Amino acid sequence: MIIAKQYRCIHSATCHCTKGHVSEEVLFLMVQHLNWNPNVIATLSCVCKWFDDLAKRILWKEFCRARAPKMMCDLQSSGSHSVDGSWRALGKLLIYCSGSSKGGLFNDVQIPGHFVHRTRFSRTSGRSFLPPQCRTDDILYVSDPCEHLDKGGEDGDLGFFRGIFKSFSMSKVRKLLIKKGTSFHPTEVCPYCKAKLWSMLQARMIPPSASCRLGAYEDSIEYYVCLNGHMLGVCTLLPLSDSDGASEFQ
Repeated sequence: MIIAKQYRCIHSATCHCTKGHVSEEVLFLMVQHLNWNPNVIATLSCVCKWFDDLAKRILWKEFCRARAPKMMCDLQSSGSHSVDGSWRALGKLLIYCSGSSKGGLFNDVQIPGHFVHRTRFSRTSGRSFLPPQCRTDDILYVSDPCEHLDKGGEDGDLGFFRGIFKSFSMSKVRKLLIKKGTSFHPTEVCPYCKAKLWSMLQARMIPPSASCRLGAYEDSIEYYVCLNGHMLGVCTLLPLSDSDGASEFQ
């Protein structure tokens, strides 16, 4: 069921808000009982501004904590009670592969965005995407590639990946992007928080270790980082060798 988003209570005859809101405590327990179902949270956000505000402040935060508890604990270990770009944006990043529209971030790649059931994010993998001079201090979590088979034409299968920096505003990667004078993408914005995007390819800050981590052709990797530290990228995956394919089924 699709509900049109309301940014304020209209208080018409059909508006449930005329009877008073359910308390935050009751709504919290209800969504907790539903295991922080993102569909329920998104639907509640469309009811009115009060529900949308509650979802932004509390419900999406609890969803993120339930979906990736160790990662959330690390992202907040600096003492902050918030994350860059809002909890709702981070919640979307955890469960949504952005894909690409034709003529968008990744040129002629045209694959619709879609939700994913479960994705593993790894801090260890994230190190492979950082320039060597940034690996000591910066922390980046990156997902396993979301594979789109037979979507790369003659080049091979495509893999989309996404990630999140810890305290991106204080990171060496951000300082280096600014120092290099890297320009923002002229038209596209982050699909998770609508912030402007830097191209790591344009800045020549994609290390060779990224292709090894992804199992991709080195010259096929491209990724962007937004002002809030969300990362999204695409690569062309290497074909499995006969030995790799056999080991999977042993």
